[in-house]
Amino acid sequence: MAAKKKIAKKKTVKKVAKKKAVKKTAKKATKKSVKKTAKKVVKKTASKGGSKVTLGGNPVSTSGKLPKKGAAAPSFTLTTGTLQLQEISNKDLRGKRVILNIFPSIDTPTCATSTRTFNSLAASLNNTEVYCVSADLPFAQGRFCGTEGLANVKTASSFRSNFGKAFGVNLTDGVLKGILARAVVVLDEKGKVLHSELVSEIANEPNYEAAINSLR
Repeated sequence: MAAKKKIAKKKTVKKVAKKKAVKKTAKKATKKSVKKTAKKVVKKTASKGGSKVTLGGNPVSTSGKLPKKGAAAPSFTLTTGTLQLQEISNKDLRGKRVILNIFPSIDTPTCATSTRTFNSLAASLNNTEVYCVSADLPFAQGRFCGTEGLANVKTASSFRSNFGKAFGVNLTDGVLKGILARAVVVLDEKGKVLHSELVSEIANEPNYEAAINSLR
């Protein structure tokens, strides 16, 4: 009887040890799988080439990167006007210097301030057009400028165009996902980039001085 108990005990010990070994192996496999998946996600995110900005200190991502100084501006279209909803493209802007004041929405304080500021600055700029660009409908943009009496800037909507993707300024996560980040791009008469700034904190205003100086 004693011998049988010893044999049974040994078998039990072996079974327990085997179960522990199986669990340990399963845990290792799970960890490896999680790490592998995480690496894939990071690589996938990195391959998209987006940028990181913040909104109230919280990190958010953009769909790409702004064109750098000296590069040709990407092809794009925007919708202007409140009646005919006319579409404009790069070709329509050739021959003039252009400031693209890009922001999330005209109905937010910082965006409204940047529109007023560029309106004031545009009065002293020669052969230069300032377009305030957002995903707002042209009606909302036009209503704001009309109410404020802003005649030195033009408004342009990205609501049905490739603009956000072309310039890499679509916000891809966070509460503002789907609209544009805050940025400024300045183009010369031939459509070449003179200056570009992706504002690191969306709640902050852009560097107006840097944008204007690029035209001098």
